[in-house]
Amino acid sequence: MSKIKCKCGHENPFGTVLCEQCGRPQTEEAKKSKLIDMRYEGSARRSQTYKRSIVDKIWNFFSSVKVGINIIVAVLATSAIGTIFPQKLFVPAVTEADILAYYEKHYNFAGTLYYKLGFYDMYNSWWFITLIGMLGTSIIIASIDRVVPLYKSLKKQRTKRHTSFLKRQRIYGEGLVADSGSSLAKAEEKLKDLRYNVKVEEGALLAEKGRFSRWGPYVNHTGLIIFLLGVLLRGLPGFYVDESLWLREGETRSVPGAPGYYLKNNQFLIETYSKEDDAEYGQAIDRVGTIVKNYQSDVTLYKNAEGGLPGQSDQMEFVKDYSIIVNKPLNFDGFNIFQMDYRLDELKSMTFQLTEKATNKSFGEFTVDLHNPERLYELSEGAIVELKDYYPDYDGMENGEPITKSPIPNNPAFIFKMATPAKPDGEMSFVAIRQTLDTEVNEYKVNFVSAETRDITGLIVRKDKTLYILLLGGIIFMIGVTQGSYWNHRRIWIQKGEGNELVLAGHTNKNWFGLKKDLDKVKDVAKLPQYEDRQDVETSTDEMKGDKL
Repeated sequence: MSKIKCKCGHENPFGTVLCEQCGRPQTEEAKKSKLIDMRYEGSARRSQTYKRSIVDKIWNFFSSVKVGINIIVAVLATSAIGTIFPQKLFVPAVTEADILAYYEKHYNFAGTLYYKLGFYDMYNSWWFITLIGMLGTSIIIASIDRVVPLYKSLKKQRTKRHTSFLKRQRIYGEGLVADSGSSLAKAEEKLKDLRYNVKVEEGALLAEKGRFSRWGPYVNHTGLIIFLLGVLLRGLPGFYVDESLWLREGETRSVPGAPGYYLKNNQFLIETYSKEDDAEYGQAIDRVGTIVKNYQSDVTLYKNAEGGLPGQSDQMEFVKDYSIIVNKPLNFDGFNIFQMDYRLDELKSMTFQLTEKATNKSFGEFTVDLHNPERLYELSEGAIVELKDYYPDYDGMENGEPITKSPIPNNPAFIFKMATPAKPDGEMSFVAIRQTLDTEVNEYKVNFVSAETRDITGLIVRKDKTLYILLLGGIIFMIGVTQGSYWNHRRIWIQKGEGNELVLAGHTNKNWFGLKKDLDKVKDVAKLPQYEDRQDVETSTDEMKGDKL
């Protein structure tokens, strides 16, 4: 792109609106306008200069404020959709089939559609993460596209400006004074008292203060970028863990998200209010029944021994015993395990008895572990019971076959094969709670004797290395908000004309009342010419909007 040569001899980059040297308008639009556009000091932005290569087109796309706003709207819209129904993390299911069944059961067709469209795991989906990445890219490119020319123009701004620049400022005045040199000196002294940075050269004065407020929006953007980086880092292993862990009494399981660590549930305790000991809860207990006072899990934490194979119980090292109570989590190696939920009286095992129907003779009892059942059970007098099939959560028949809703033993059912010396080929029997079906007329039967239950504790495993990154981003964002909201960039130009004539102009990115108040104080002391506020609502509004980009 060819450069634009100003009448003062300075060569400006293509796309420059105001000459970097003297401030003369360089475009026809700027020359015709009553007030000049002071966004980015009229400097050329890269998106306005380079438009040929694919890199230029990508840059120009992401530097557009309209594109950035559309991306923000898309992120907000998808985030809102993700709150319509519970996310995958809060669904009491593990497998994809169980998760789908949950949405179908509780939300009917809408829930099924929600699952099919992938909204059930919204914030971990590739396209939501892509939107966050696009938003971060837009903020970075839009900021660089504007902050670089703004920084260069403010750093290199000249004290003496061409009259055409001054006449196109919103605050402008000119007139004769008794002694222009004395007025300029008094104005310099007063402006310094008002804490302006003052430069004087060749009969021209530039007073400036609050320039740092111009960087407020870009400090905002820096905070947002850091915050979005923290959000994206949550998708990387090791930075963020938020997993659920259901642990039965006596059970030892690996801690999800914490490789090498294992947790054993020694005992689950629950304490309720009683009418005798807690009289103030008497009416509430009568109204709602049991009221839980406290529940906790007494656990033992283990880790893999050095050189040991993962999961080998005899090679695990003891770490510590701990009682996990609500709001009193177990802490280790940056992880926190919280007490969140519980289930009482889950079936652990069921005991059965094999008997002969005609004589009611017993061949003994056998116990089926509902979580790890054995296949064969040897009884007295050579009798054998074989577990052919097991349905933990029996839900009736489908196409003539029993089906189970889940792997949790809520309603266990079994198909047993019973073999005795008198019946070596065996007999088949289907046994469920309050139901026994024989495929043929059997001589033997399996009777239910007893059941053993145990409690389950619901724990949440959390680790968040991004928390401080998110906090840092939030703090920087608020610094930018404060910086851009409570300060403003004010500039006053005073230049000698012919004889004792003085030209006065002023500009601020906001709070014009404050600028005029300062000007009035200087004008009264230095006997400056009267100025006028040539407010152009549309132009001044555009300037303020642009300065916030």
